[in-house]
Amino acid sequence: MGQKVNPIGFRIGVTEDWRSRWYAPKAAFADFLVEDQMIRRFIDDSLNRKPPYAAVSRVEIHRTRNSVKVLIHTARPGLVIGPKGAEVDKLREALEDLTDRNMELNIVEVKVPDGDATLIAESVSEQLKKRAAFRRVMKMRMDAAMAAGAKGVKIICSGRLAGAEMARKETQIRGSIPLHTLQANVDYGFATCRTTYGTIGIKVWLYKGRYGEETELVQSAAPGRTRGMRRGKRG
Repeated sequence: MGQKVNPIGFRIGVTEDWRSRWYAPKAAFADFLVEDQMIRRFIDDSLNRKPPYAAVSRVEIHRTRNSVKVLIHTARPGLVIGPKGAEVDKLREALEDLTDRNMELNIVEVKVPDGDATLIAESVSEQLKKRAAFRRVMKMRMDAAMAAGAKGVKIICSGRLAGAEMARKETQIRGSIPLHTLQANVDYGFATCRTTYGTIGIKVWLYKGRYGEETELVQSAAPGRTRGMRRGKRG
């Protein structure tokens, strides 16, 4: 049997950096680990599960002696920051109440959402909640990722697809996904779609090229929008 390994965990310490960067004595290690999980879950519940959805793809945590620095990677930084930074101040105060530590929040913009595996999985999840055809949604997201410059995409949806009585798994692949190559930059993301008839799991693998040789990803416009823009130019 093939052993399924998380592509990011497989590369951490070799070609990928850690998502939490701090040092702790043995007595405090477990507390810090649980606290990191609490911070990530709170940010996900606040920004990804409630409107307005901020499309947060990753949270990185750096700890110093006196404070905790949190980097939030999001495709919609304006929604996280809010007018004059009001929303980010509220989030920081809530995190300080949760952890009882000084928090410093930095917002990092994800310029190409179609080049981020987690955001692709969340996008598929949102469409499935609206009862869209799952094969069509998977194909559209893969086409958008390939148009943005990815070298390979794989999407797996598992569960009661289209409300069927029997749960099953649907897989679609474009390009190549070299999972065994440590020098290959393979991004991985997953999302859980909770529908009225059951839970559907979405996994996404995105191959961007070898480290140092990645093609620059460019956000592709939606087909309908592009045609409209062209008509406007002709007019």
